[in-house]
Amino acid sequence: MTSAPAAPFGHVLTAMATAFHDDGTVDLEGTARIAAHLVDHGHDGVVVSGTTGESPTTTTEEDGAILAAVKDAVGDRATVVAGVGTNSTAHSVELAQQAAKVGADGLLLVTPYYNKPGQAGVLHHFRSVAEATDVPVMLYDVPGRTGTQIAFETYEQAIRMHNVVAVKDAVGDYQRGVRLTELGYAVYSGDDANNLGWLAHGAVGFVSVVGHAAGDQTRAMAEAFWAGDHAEALRIFTRLLPAIDAIMGVPNYGATTAKASLQLLGVLDNRNVRGPLVPLDDAEVEALRRGLEASGLL
Repeated sequence: MTSAPAAPFGHVLTAMATAFHDDGTVDLEGTARIAAHLVDHGHDGVVVSGTTGESPTTTTEEDGAILAAVKDAVGDRATVVAGVGTNSTAHSVELAQQAAKVGADGLLLVTPYYNKPGQAGVLHHFRSVAEATDVPVMLYDVPGRTGTQIAFETYEQAIRMHNVVAVKDAVGDYQRGVRLTELGYAVYSGDDANNLGWLAHGAVGFVSVVGHAAGDQTRAMAEAFWAGDHAEALRIFTRLLPAIDAIMGVPNYGATTAKASLQLLGVLDNRNVRGPLVPLDDAEVEALRRGLEASGLL
């Protein structure tokens, strides 16, 4: 990419879905197929066992197996980042150490959810997990899911940790994002609806969900922007809006819409999810199909 900013994990990543068999067990072959599909379509890397990977429902053993399967499938041509964030610091440390042993290129560490710790607790959690390995860490700020936003002062402390290098931002505060860049963070957009806006405010790339269906287009948008063709970047982004709305703008979104998209694309033969999620019904799949078609993705 022309004059693209340095990006520790690559520029275009997707928080990828985890495939499940009909009996609810992890489908490692299907999961590896998702990873290969992403890397074949514009991705520099993938994130496993994040929210879209349904990490709240997978065991430590399953997380290790998922990471190993994806590393085997694409680790020679893409970065593989392991989601290790939970609402238990000890469990997150365990997951981080397991990911390091398996060979993760990075760790995605979300703010502890549900517990709603104060900022001292958030920082303690980040420090405990970061110090457990030497693997580079991407913090993940998504208060809509966690109930807690990372304070700027906490960011100031966390960046002093030798392996904290990036943040996946799903807050959408561009002004704060510029300040985080000045602190030394590589900022990744964590909300597809804000991807183009984040490029204009210095983001190095994306951790997408819509990338399950639009990896090539998302990459083309970034390349056009960094090449100085902002009109083309806007044209691509505008074309993607129906797909962004269909995948991210409905109540039952995330792993559900990502898997249904993969089913429509022929990457998966099912759209199985684990409770409390339920798969899209036929009407929801039809609405998703219309959105993908409107964006030229089907």
